[in-house]
Amino acid sequence: MADTSTAAAPGPSQSNALRQLGAALREWAPAGVGVVRVLDRHGFGTVESGQLLAGRIDGALAGGLYRGTLDHAAVPLVVSAVDTPGTADAHVPEAAALDAGLACSGGATLLGHPLPARPAAALGEALEQGVPAALVSTTAGRGALVLTGPELESAHGGLGTSELDEAASDAARRLLRRGATATERIDVEGGELLLDLWVPVPSVLVAGAGAIGAALVAQAGLLGWTARTETEPEPVRAAVAAFTDADVLVLLDHAPAFDVVLAEGLRRGRGFIGALGSRRTQSARRERLLAAGVTEDELARLRGPVGLDLGARTPAETAVSIVAQVVAARSGRAGTALAAAEGRIGG
Repeated sequence: MADTSTAAAPGPSQSNALRQLGAALREWAPAGVGVVRVLDRHGFGTVESGQLLAGRIDGALAGGLYRGTLDHAAVPLVVSAVDTPGTADAHVPEAAALDAGLACSGGATLLGHPLPARPAAALGEALEQGVPAALVSTTAGRGALVLTGPELESAHGGLGTSELDEAASDAARRLLRRGATATERIDVEGGELLLDLWVPVPSVLVAGAGAIGAALVAQAGLLGWTARTETEPEPVRAAVAAFTDADVLVLLDHAPAFDVVLAEGLRRGRGFIGALGSRRTQSARRERLLAAGVTEDELARLRGPVGLDLGARTPAETAVSIVAQVVAARSGRAGTALAAAEGRIGG
């Protein structure tokens, strides 16, 4: 197995770019889409995995490869890839690489291939909504298998044989346990596969000020997550309205003015919604939300009091308990002690 690029978590601008790429794929899927991916590379320094350029026959483009430095080869390839697989070699000189913000010069072999309507729509929806997704093809661009969902449990398209589909699915799910976006070439019985995996990075919105909020932002940074703080209901409400499954709200403020944020977020059903507060505070909030028309099923999505029972006392310890619950929720785990668990250790 050869890793074609270092696994790295996308930052905020990359997360937005993936959402835009997803929206384009979903919209373009019925008319036919070509994609270009990185089959092999040398140089460039550390680069993000999961690079993808998508295009239509009329030349419309979405996504990108290495900050546009490969466009001279990638753009013609993606247009032809709507109908026919193909490859292209590209080199980026030192000056152009540095101007684009890359570490050094480099070269790449690019693979272009068609992405049929059903897998294109599924991949687009997953990227747009912040759901884990994988795209697998042969290294010759034959077939396209898209896997989506928290455990990559939903399959769309195929590689031509059930054996290849099963091998690709197993490899993607093993890679998912690393918890990071990655690109790999994989040798399996029957051929070699190119696998791109996108794992959304949590984005934490802290609603309210104080030491716990500051500790949460710091803890998120240590994990490579993005985080920001808002203290007024309206900016929080607008942000939650655009939540994907990778987004996190931690409500520190107990004011009833934030009830509408919780009600709308719980009804929408996207992301992790947690609220700090004593049991008395939680009970009062619960009664207000029920009176506002929130159902019991919707309320069951509210993590309140937010955090795992770690015996946290300080703001920093409380922040650890909260992010630990987020990690557990994203992994579908209960957050119990490893010694008491019977499943796989480490994801």
